[in-house]
Amino acid sequence: MAEPAEEAAPEARGERIAKWLARAGVASRRDAEAMIAEGRVKLENRVVESPATFIRPGDLVTVDGRPVAEPQRSRLFRYHKPVGLVTTHRDEKGRPTVFDSLPPGLPRLVSVGRLDLNSEGLLLLTNDGALARRLELPANGWLRRYRVRVNGFVDERALAALAGGVTVEGVRYAPIEAGLDSRKGANAWLTVALHEGKNREIRRVMQHLGLNVSRLIRTAYGPFQLGALPRGGVEEVNPKVLREQLGLRAPPRPRHGGAAEG
Repeated sequence: MAEPAEEAAPEARGERIAKWLARAGVASRRDAEAMIAEGRVKLENRVVESPATFIRPGDLVTVDGRPVAEPQRSRLFRYHKPVGLVTTHRDEKGRPTVFDSLPPGLPRLVSVGRLDLNSEGLLLLTNDGALARRLELPANGWLRRYRVRVNGFVDERALAALAGGVTVEGVRYAPIEAGLDSRKGANAWLTVALHEGKNREIRRVMQHLGLNVSRLIRTAYGPFQLGALPRGGVEEVNPKVLREQLGLRAPPRPRHGGAAEG
């Protein structure tokens, strides 16, 4: 006896539109769901009412009246974010954004996590919102490393104690690795590493220790390094390296001697 239609294999039903929009780089899945709730997404010229709506290859999808292209292969970029840019596509205060400042010719990108207005350094960008969410998960166990300049007296024992976690104004922060690199007068440079970056975590924890952060530079996100990438520079992560780090499958080889997508 044949299975009922609602029990069809996932590949026959297609893909949930919120996930599809994330893979297409429109937004994270959560933000895509918000767009759908706001009535901004249409499928075949009809407003999508549920993020669980299924979509099949070739279906016409528009967001704010603009067609969305089929998701491409997952790509990841290293970006050296300068101070003074917000990590958002649209800012209600009209401040300059990371995405306004990117060079032309790049696909539509979303960020992996964020760096606040006054922070700088390595920011990962991807055309795949689902991949962005995956890279943000603390379950990856990836360390995020920072160089931090602080003003004030550095108590090295207090820094070492952060390895046991700390509670600041009722917020519990997971273990933080922190050590003193150098000191000159009232200023000092620290190396700080953490697995889960809550909003303004380093600044709040340092303030809790009586230290004012005057500069915060992210130097690494898991296996991906800032290196010598110049301020404002963008460089794509080698697809082979990306696959090896994340266990992604290689794209299928083209038939009849066609060239693979670059």
